[in-house]
Amino acid sequence: MTAPSPSPAGAGDTALVVAGLGWGVGGVVILADIDLMVDRGEFVSLIGPNGAGKTSLINVVSGVHTPRAGTVELLGEDVTGLRPADRTRRGLGRTFQTSSLFHGLTVAENVRLGAQAALGGSLDLLSGPHPGDEATERADEALARVGLRDERGSRVSELSHGDKRKLELALVLAADPDVLLLDEPTAGVSVEETAPLVSLIQDVHRSGKAILMVEHRMEFVVDVSERIAVMHEGRLLTVGEPSEVMRDEKVRRAYLGGRE
Repeated sequence: MTAPSPSPAGAGDTALVVAGLGWGVGGVVILADIDLMVDRGEFVSLIGPNGAGKTSLINVVSGVHTPRAGTVELLGEDVTGLRPADRTRRGLGRTFQTSSLFHGLTVAENVRLGAQAALGGSLDLLSGPHPGDEATERADEALARVGLRDERGSRVSELSHGDKRKLELALVLAADPDVLLLDEPTAGVSVEETAPLVSLIQDVHRSGKAILMVEHRMEFVVDVSERIAVMHEGRLLTVGEPSEVMRDEKVRRAYLGGRE
């Protein structure tokens, strides 16, 4: 694949550009020569077999890992050397495969902490909530958006798994990101709770957010994605529209066929 050309700062329709990205642990190469572009408002899904490097790529893009090679550009700015918190303040939001919630706190307290951090404040519940302050307002709006306003006083431990996934999304939305990285948002969610969660993610996308999502449920991926990127052994195998990718024989051999 030809490396994407980075956009001038603040220009164009590009939300996220990954160029020549490489990362590894010790002498083991985990990611190599990754080139991927996500436009503003676009929905791109990242698929591939277990161990293909999907979550590793999300970790590098979000700043959890520092790449050995290449760059990450967010909304026209090179953020390769920035910490995760700094990327959040520049418009990047991220959910995780496994829960990152504070289970002993209430639903509202979790989201308010996320809003405080995004606004540059401390992770200190003693600093709030204060009725009418920006962090509290953001938290309330995010909870309403995901349908959890009535649960704001409940402990996280009391929520169903599907509602915990919604809460994780609310935590991200409270920061008002332009680009969302979703790492297996339906993992562990029951069949009954999957449809409302998928509908919520689609609604978030329709609001203009760019989304890069790792997901294994192919019916979900095909339904929501404008493009699909396929990873195999730490490299991008192909990127294209869902119908094109589903017909690709390389993809069927490397991933789809391997699941049968």
